[in-house]
Amino acid sequence: MSTATLSLERSFDAPRDAVFAAWTDPEVLRRWWAAGPDWDTPVAEVDLRVGGGYRLAMHDPGSDDTYVVRGEYTEVVPPERLVYTWAWEHDSPGSAGSVVTVVFRDDGPRTTVQLTHTGFADAAAVARHEHGWQAVMDSLERRVLAPQRASL
Repeated sequence: MSTATLSLERSFDAPRDAVFAAWTDPEVLRRWWAAGPDWDTPVAEVDLRVGGGYRLAMHDPGSDDTYVVRGEYTEVVPPERLVYTWAWEHDSPGSAGSVVTVVFRDDGPRTTVQLTHTGFADAAAVARHEHGWQAVMDSLERRVLAPQRASL
């Protein structure tokens, strides 16, 4: 396995419990797990326990392509930390057997999400996934957390 690693950090204007729920509740995931502003999420399955699995799909209406990722939770510490394996069901070289660690840090009324994705085959795989992770975090802010603030 490679040591190629991706690290991102993003702060959200929302409480930690809400941000953790956005990453783990299938109903909330269906609202935001998408890499484009017009993309949708046809599948969000979560068995939130160590040894439990997840399966998430994002659909690009422009190309009609659907991208599906699945894995297994290896650590679940609500609302502080998630660790899970990551593998695309379609042919996406460079990510098979990688691992995602997400830490949810309480920063007063804000939450900082620190994401580390390890085990990529090469720098090209890191770059592809960095673009995707930035896009889904943008979607989380736009589709879930910003509307939540507006309703307060």
